[in-house]
Amino acid sequence: MSKNKGFSDTSANRYSLALYELASESNSLSKIEENSHALLKLISNSKDFNDLIKDPTISRDILNHVIKNISDNFSLEVLFKNFLSFLIAKRRFFYVQQILKNFNEICSEKRGELKAEIKSAKNLTQQEIDKITQELSNNFKSEIKLNYTHDQSLIGGLVVQIGSTMIDTSIKKKLQQLETRMIEA
Repeated sequence: MSKNKGFSDTSANRYSLALYELASESNSLSKIEENSHALLKLISNSKDFNDLIKDPTISRDILNHVIKNISDNFSLEVLFKNFLSFLIAKRRFFYVQQILKNFNEICSEKRGELKAEIKSAKNLTQQEIDKITQELSNNFKSEIKLNYTHDQSLIGGLVVQIGSTMIDTSIKKKLQQLETRMIEA
C-alpha cells in the first residue's frame, strides 16, 4: 500500500472548513448542519445510496440527478445542494461522508462542545446517559457531545474518554493490570 492515502484528512478538512465558512457567511449554518446530519443518516441507512456514492463508474449526471431528488425530498438548503454538486463536479463526492462528518465536528467545536466517548459493560438507559452527560458538562465546564456504545467485553464498569483524558473503571482493565503485576512478580 502506498504512503499516499489518496484523499487525505487534510483535504477533507479543507472542504469541510470551506462549507462551514460559506454557511456561516450566509447565516444558514444551523440549517446546513441539519441537512448534513440528514444526509449522513441517509448514507448510513440506505445501502443503495451508500453503494451509489462508492461506485466510481457512476456518471456525474446521475449523481446530480440523485442529489436533485434528495434536495427536493429533504428541502436541502440551496448552498448545501450547490456544495454537493461542486463535490460531484470535482469528483470528490466519493468522500462526502468524511467531509460531512468533519463539517459536523467543526460546527460542534466552534460552539465550544467537547466530544466524549463512553463505553459501558451494562446497557445504559437514556436517563443514565443524560445524567452522565450532565455530570461531565459540569466537571469540564463545557457542553459535552456524547457518543455512547455498549461493550460487553468490559465485563463491568465504564470507559470515558474526553479529548486526551481517559477514565477506565472497567473490570477488564483491572484484570489486565492484575495480570501485568503477576507477570512482573
